[in-house]
Parts: sequence; C-alpha cells; structure tokens
Amino acid sequence: MNPPPFIFTPGTALAAIGDRTGLDRFEYVIRHGSMKAGLYAPQDRDMQGPHRQDELYAVLSGTGLFEKAGRRAPFGPGDLIFVEAGAEHRFVEFSTDFTCWALFWGPAGGEPDHQPTGS
Repeated sequence: MNPPPFIFTPGTALAAIGDRTGLDRFEYVIRHGSMKAGLYAPQDRDMQGPHRQDELYAVLSGTGLFEKAGRRAPFGPGDLIFVEAGAEHRFVEFSTDFTCWALFWGPAGGEPDHQPTGS
C-alpha cells in the first residue's frame, strides 16, 4: 500500500474537479484534524456563503475583486486572503483562469483573536 501524499498540486485537484460547475468546482485534497484544504476554481459566479471555520484563500491564478462584509478589494496571484468564521464573503468580477487553495481550520465559530488590542 502506498503512503498518503504530503504534497498536493493544483493539477491533481483540477483533474478531480473535471467538468463540475458552480460551487462543485471544489476538491478537498487533505483533511487532518480540524484542518481541511482544497482547490476552488469557480466559473462565472461565486455563490458561497459564510463558513463555520476560519479560512485562508491562497490565490494561484487569475484576478478579480474579493468581497467581505460589504467591502471589496482587488486580488491576484500570490495573494493570501483571510476570512473569519461566519463572515459573508465571495469572489466577484474574477477572470476565467481564477483558481485558489482554500484552507479551513479550527472550531466551529472560529478561533479567538489573539492580537493585542489597542495597537
């Protein structure tokens, strides 16, 4: 039996996504404890809603705008986007080649913010 992989490529995940459409253009590549990671490659529209866990998106290709809690910001390859659990968010006006890793972790409701206050 082969050991499970520990390096995951966008190509492998995209091959698993195949001809899926809409929100189904997502494929988990790893689950470990509370952490889950997958490739997201939406087409046309991103109709996702808030998630129960904190999340990071690592943009691999494409450009567009990211909307979170009513604010929009441009994104591109190499950008890392943080979304706390429960926050409304989605990708808007994105290019046809848009692809990103999506990583979820922690308890339902998200982790407490450990940043010092007042700084």
